[in-house]
Amino acid sequence: MEWQQPIPKQYLQMPRATVLERIAEHKKALGKRLVILGHHYQQDDVVAFADYVGDSFQLSRQAAELTETEFVIFCGVHFMAESADVLTSPHQKVILPDMGAGCSMADMAQADDVVDAWDIITEACRDLDQFELIPITYVNSSAAVKSFVGEHGGAVCTSSNCEKILTWALNGQKPGDVPRRKIIFFPDQHLGRNTAYKMGFGLDTMVTWDYRAMRGGLNDEQIAEANFILWKGHCSVHQLFRPEHVDDIRRRIEGILVIVHPECRWEVVQKADMVGSTEFIGRTIRESPPGSKWAVGTEVHMVNRLATSHPDKQIVILSDCQCLCTTMYRIDPPHLLHVLDHLAQGRIMNQIRVNDYDRYWSRVSLQRMLDITGGRPVSPPPEPKPAPRHDDDAMSGANTSHHLAVVAG
Repeated sequence: MEWQQPIPKQYLQMPRATVLERIAEHKKALGKRLVILGHHYQQDDVVAFADYVGDSFQLSRQAAELTETEFVIFCGVHFMAESADVLTSPHQKVILPDMGAGCSMADMAQADDVVDAWDIITEACRDLDQFELIPITYVNSSAAVKSFVGEHGGAVCTSSNCEKILTWALNGQKPGDVPRRKIIFFPDQHLGRNTAYKMGFGLDTMVTWDYRAMRGGLNDEQIAEANFILWKGHCSVHQLFRPEHVDDIRRRIEGILVIVHPECRWEVVQKADMVGSTEFIGRTIRESPPGSKWAVGTEVHMVNRLATSHPDKQIVILSDCQCLCTTMYRIDPPHLLHVLDHLAQGRIMNQIRVNDYDRYWSRVSLQRMLDITGGRPVSPPPEPKPAPRHDDDAMSGANTSHHLAVVAG
């Protein structure tokens, strides 16, 4: 994640109506050259200008399909904009309105720590017969981590296809089998644990790798006996939901259904009626009958938007805690206007650019996911492969501002 210099005070002091009016003017002037992507967790004033609203990978794929679009403003967080840059064409410029909009979960898995863990686990299991270590990363991770996964034979997953990806990675290994093939899963321990448990693996087949502790806080025996090595990362929003919140909402609202995201802790998921991705949550509530009651365990902006869109249903957030994605909240209309003003003046601000090495291997890991979920044979890495990068090339994003010709009209 990059450092964001404060935008000029005039943007923050400008009347809301003026900010929104100027954004609309820029959007109209740029026409098909511009697409604005809005994540489900964005605030309403930003979503109002989004051409597409969805989850991170869905939005990145959408941008890649819009080949005539020159500028892609991603109203999300840093790793999402990286994925968009990896998937879009070279002529497309991906812009993040606030470079400080990161993801605490993604930041918990730094590429150097992943490499260290890989080496330690491989050494601990060197004497195991037919040992294989397969890396799987949640899409909520940096391009550098996706790149590592691609280069080491693994794949990316989303919250909706995680079970398919883990099934592929296990390659027929089932609960109770000798764990010759192990999965290291990062950065979200809860998605990995909830999915593996759903697949029939007991909690005793999983260990947690604490990246802040010596050797992950594990000994060689614990590593050797595990099927799943789960990175000790989490979503700062979904971590806030607790099992007592489920009990409390059921006491207060008779007949309410509890639906939560799989980034919630295992204890919460076990008490919920339904578990699924943001797309699953939205679709399930949209298709539910009038008068149904829902307690939703995900980010508050999405929950409030669902409640407003479906007044014939009772929709509340699972907890009254401040379940807000604070880094996503950094993307607001003033920051959006700031980058649009610069586009109108012929400058690109806050362009996200993934280096060629990480772009290549990230695409490999993402393509494996698409092959697996599409029921196709997994494609080998395409030729030519990039030369190994040097340490000074490791930066995967850049806060850039340079001139280009922008014709409004």
